[in-house]
Amino acid sequence: MTPITEVEGRRLALSNLDKVLYPATGTTKGEVLHYYAATAAGVLLAHLHNRPVSFLRYPDGPDGQRFFTKNPPPGTPSWVRTTAVPHHEDKQARQVVVQDLASLMWAANLVVEFHTPQWQADTPGIADRMVFDLDPGAPATVVECCTVALWLRERLAADGLRAYGKTSGSKGLHLLVPLEPTPADRVSAYAKGLAVEAGQDLPELVVYRMTRALRPGKVFVDFSQNAASKTTAAPYTLRARSEPTVSAPVTWAEIEECRNPGNLVFLAGDMGARLDRYGDLLGPLIDPDRARRLPAAGR
Repeated sequence: MTPITEVEGRRLALSNLDKVLYPATGTTKGEVLHYYAATAAGVLLAHLHNRPVSFLRYPDGPDGQRFFTKNPPPGTPSWVRTTAVPHHEDKQARQVVVQDLASLMWAANLVVEFHTPQWQADTPGIADRMVFDLDPGAPATVVECCTVALWLRERLAADGLRAYGKTSGSKGLHLLVPLEPTPADRVSAYAKGLAVEAGQDLPELVVYRMTRALRPGKVFVDFSQNAASKTTAAPYTLRARSEPTVSAPVTWAEIEECRNPGNLVFLAGDMGARLDRYGDLLGPLIDPDRARRLPAAGR
């Protein structure tokens, strides 16, 4: 029998709580739901607020079928907020906006990664942050990503911008920058310029072209996720990996001191202590007083 629970006045059916989703650690679906409800909810909801959400679903765990969906899944409750978003050919689609704990737990019960664009629902295509996805090509690891992140931090600072880091929850690192509202195409152009510059300054380490043949042993500085149509894994989401890894905010000291890939791997069970110690390290991303203007082209 599927358990029924009440969350903030909403009745939810939570299914298959004993199902093992992460065989490497024996982590069950019930434990995943507990992570979202008891550990991540407050900070995750702040970062999901007013952003259309895309889901990478993996209902049978990371080794089962995985599929990406932007449309509200069949059976989405009427009380889950959705919003119109621009679509191709001047059409509009609708996507879920996860605004409260009940919606978060409904979505988590589907077994998903949470992905969001760099803009909010009421200003589609107008970015309030910039992202660099640093993706290592083996044998490079997150250690090499940290070197590139430090270069980007200094280069961004020279333009009056402040970067904040999180693990991707997979192999790499994400850098995020709070911005005054800026059209996504301008943000993409600026981010591409910095990626090219990084490739020129660090030619033995950085690649900015997507060609996979160029990536082995280097860090791909992916600027493309700044496009209005693209999304990035949200802070604190669990990832569909062999273990319940988290896209976890990290300090600059941790980035500077990283000497082993394991130094920047954080599981669901690590996050409570990290939040107690640091709070939300990405809080500045949602503080309008921290947003800065993107430099003019050619500056």
